[in-house]
Parts: sequence; C-alpha cells; structure tokens
Amino acid sequence: MQSHSEFQTPPPGCPAHAGGPRAPLYGPEFAAAPDTFYEHLRQNGPSAPVELAPGVEAELVTDYAAALHVLQNPDTFARDSRRWRALNEGRVPLDSPVLPMMMYRPNCMFSDGADHLRLRQAVTDSLARLDMHRVSRHVDRVAAYLIDQFRVRGKADLIADFSQVLPLLVFNDLFGCPADLGDRLIVAISSLFDGIDVERANEAMAGALFELVALKRTTPGEDITSWLMQHQAQLSDEEMVHQLALLIGAGTEPVQNIIASALRLLLSDEQYPGGQHGGVLVEDAINEVLWNSPPIANYGTHYPVHDVDLAGTKLAAGEPVLISFAAANADPSLSASRQTFSKRAHLAWGAGPHACPAKDPAQLIAIRAIEKLLNMLPDIELGVPAETLTWRPGPFHRALIALPARFTPVREEKGGSRSFQAGGPTAGNAPAPQGKSQKGSWWSGFLSWWKV
Repeated sequence: MQSHSEFQTPPPGCPAHAGGPRAPLYGPEFAAAPDTFYEHLRQNGPSAPVELAPGVEAELVTDYAAALHVLQNPDTFARDSRRWRALNEGRVPLDSPVLPMMMYRPNCMFSDGADHLRLRQAVTDSLARLDMHRVSRHVDRVAAYLIDQFRVRGKADLIADFSQVLPLLVFNDLFGCPADLGDRLIVAISSLFDGIDVERANEAMAGALFELVALKRTTPGEDITSWLMQHQAQLSDEEMVHQLALLIGAGTEPVQNIIASALRLLLSDEQYPGGQHGGVLVEDAINEVLWNSPPIANYGTHYPVHDVDLAGTKLAAGEPVLISFAAANADPSLSASRQTFSKRAHLAWGAGPHACPAKDPAQLIAIRAIEKLLNMLPDIELGVPAETLTWRPGPFHRALIALPARFTPVREEKGGSRSFQAGGPTAGNAPAPQGKSQKGSWWSGFLSWWKV
C-alpha cells in the first residue's frame, strides 16, 4: 500500500518541483499549466497530497473511477467540514484565502444525511419551478443590456464587461431582488470573487440576503427566494440566507467561466468556423469546456469518517479530500470514450447526491448569453492572440483573467434608439454603468434601461 512518504519528487523543471512533497495548487505556475501538475500527480496513484494555499493541506483525487467512488459514497466520505481535523486542531491559518470556500455553512453543500436531504430537496424543488422560457427571455435582455454598454466602442473585455456580470444580473431576477438589494449583492459577490476585503464583502452579502428574506416574508413573489421560503422544509431565516448564498456562488462563478472559456474556443479554434451563427456549435464548445476546462476544476471537498483505503492509498479520517474534476475528466483510461465527447460522462457538474442541482439552467444561461453576443456582434474576434491569454490563479477554478475582443462599432441610430436582433428590446438612452468601477449600479441600471 502506498504512503505519502513515498511521494515522488517532481523532476527538475516541473512546475510542481518547488512545492516539495505537496504540489501547490496556487500561484501563476499552476494556473498556467494545470495539466502538467495533474500528469505528475497521477504517478502517485488515484490521489496525491497537495497544498491548496500556504499551510492548507489536502488530498486531490485525479482518477476518474476513484472520483466517482468518493462522490457516490457519502456514508464514508462526508461533506460536513466540521470534521476537518487540521482546522479543529489549529493547524490551518484562519486568514487563509481558501477558508471561505471550505468552512462549514448550514447549507446543502456542507451537510450530510437527513440534514442534507431536507435542504437539498428545498433547493431542487424550488429550482424545478423555474420557467425556462422566462429564464431565456431574461438572459436575452441582460445580454442585450450589457452589450449595449460597450458596442459603440468596438472593443470590450468579455469577462469584466460581459460574462462576469451577466449571471449576477440573471440571478437577481430569479431571486426577486429589488434595485437597491441587487446592487449591493453584486458589489459584495464581485468583491468576494476578486478577493477584495473578503470579510467585509461576506458581511455585506449576508446583510443584503437577510434583508431580501425579510422582504419576501412579507411580500412573496414568483421567485426562487419565495419558493424556498414556502417549501415544506420550513427553512429558518439563517438557513434561507445560506441556501441563497450557495446558489449565488454556485450559479455565478461557474457560469461566467463557462461563458468565457467557450467564447475563447469559438473565437480562436479552427474547428468552430462560423460558430457565431451555429447554435449547435455553441453547445459543442460548451461541452468541450466542461470536459477539458471545467469551470470549477478542483473542489467537492469530502472528509473520510474513518481511515480508509482508496484504491491502494491510505486516506486519514478528517483529512480534506478534493475531487479534481479537471484531472478526472482527462484520465488516460477514458481516452477511447472521450473521443465521442459524451455529454453525460464528464464530472464537471459532480456526481452522486451532491451533484449540481442547477446544471440545466446554468447551461441554458451560458448558451443563450453566447448566442446573443455572437448574433449582435457577428464580426467579433479576439483582440489578442489566444496563446497570450492568462488564467486567474487559485486552486478551485479554471478562469481567464481577461478576454479582450474587438468588432465593428455599432453606432446609435437617429433619435437615440437602439434596436436589437432576435426579438430583443428597443431601448433609448437610459443611463447605465460603464466598467468595473460602476458595479454598484449594474442592477438598478438594467432595470432603468429595461423600463425605457
């Protein structure tokens, strides 16, 4: 049986070499070449020891079959991070940047057994009430609004100006947020993603969500917040806030990464000629992203309830065990089946009882957003060579830092109106934010724009 003392030292020149016995999954080296890390880690069996941040150690599962085993056996591999032994023993820095993604919260992601079943059912039942036609229409409106802010310039950063903001605006509508609360949520969540004053951003997000819950207690609507509240699970206000925070986080970061990575393919890969006019090609590009660049690359943290053997490797009770969705999808044993690019076999959405409950609306949002952009700006192209694009450091996500694009500027028509294709709105000169500095008014700006 293999032990971690036998972990092979990376060869000179390998990006993992500087990390000693644990490969560091942070910093620009890992972000630039994660596949090199995964290839090295596979030499040590189905899982290998890694460092998620300085002083935060974990086990990373890179084998597809082993990943499925962990994901599908919650009685052995629990999700409740209160089992995290190193954290309980004070061996994890409390100011670590990865703690907000790993510490326990009373939501369905960090719960097990009956608690998980109760919370998960409330979430899945509420999501099942979504009208997908309504979601599609709202994505079209939001995409048109965002494009309206930059299309006269002839250039844009498709992350800062489009993919990063679009899912936030869509979820504001699905959650029934009024203008002020929606603006505050966008600022808080954007700060969390950007790592800016995380503690204050967490407090701001919680405050806004508590206000939203209080509002919906007295004035319910046709929205996810109200449906969660009305569910037979009878969620408390605290449970409501934590389920909403989970849905926002799980519904925005992955979606923005899918949109950006798929656009990178569509605008640079020769296998997608004319992709801006082909809906099937957009779906193909997204499927390729989910296989080869999963938006959440390493996550799904589990904690063995007792010492366990995983295909010959000892895992200690209470040790964080993460699933590398990216490495598992690239498992060499899948090479034959991967040639067909099955839409169901990849692990980008997880598997087992904790599989993503919102994968269908997430994919719909990504597809509609991309199609709207490519239809409104049919000659759009990358503004820099694809090989010069850089990836945002971090152990969990696969996210581009920026995606510069250029296109023929679209001038305003006489009379100040702007017309849109595919049944989109016609809007006048409603005031709207320009760029990241105006995130605090994105939602109210959209609502004003839509009413004109």
